[in-house]
Amino acid sequence: MRVVPLGDKVVIKRLEAEELTAGGILLPDGARQKPEQGRVLSVGDGRLLPSGERVPHFVQEGDRVLFAAWTGSEVVVADEDVLILSENDILAVLE
Repeated sequence: MRVVPLGDKVVIKRLEAEELTAGGILLPDGARQKPEQGRVLSVGDGRLLPSGERVPHFVQEGDRVLFAAWTGSEVVVADEDVLILSENDILAVLE
């Protein structure tokens, strides 16, 4: 199943959390921080201006992005956790 976001929304799959600390200590699931990086799965058709025009997205499907840890809405689609957020909540595109 594919999720098609509306307007300026973006669907992101979080990257996996780090299992080891820099010192090599294995972290249990409860101690891991939510990853703040992810891959863009799909984008909406853009932000609607008062004039009726649409502003296209800056990010594209497949981009690796950085976002705040507690932003957006987490949903489960086809047994997969994804994050739906506004393009304004994306902090940077990683290259």
